[in-house]
Amino acid sequence: MSDELSDMEAGPQPLDVLMQALNLKNNALVAASTEQLTHKMVAKGRRGRRLTRNIQQKILNALNKLGEKQYRLEELFNYAGRC
Repeated sequence: MSDELSDMEAGPQPLDVLMQALNLKNNALVAASTEQLTHKMVAKGRRGRRLTRNIQQKILNALNKLGEKQYRLEELFNYAGRC
């Protein structure tokens, strides 16, 4: 069982570092999103809980609406999202 849990955790993500540097809270991404993004999804993404590719894309889209720079998934997550 611990192996299954470790497979679900990817450790702290570049998303978390980036959001701290930009002084963004989870609420900023949720408010910017038009795709039913929740605070829980953003928190899991920052913490490193493995997300689906769809949820990663929702986070990316919300972040790109907030900033001048357009980010790519590879800049936010150090793993490929689950299908």
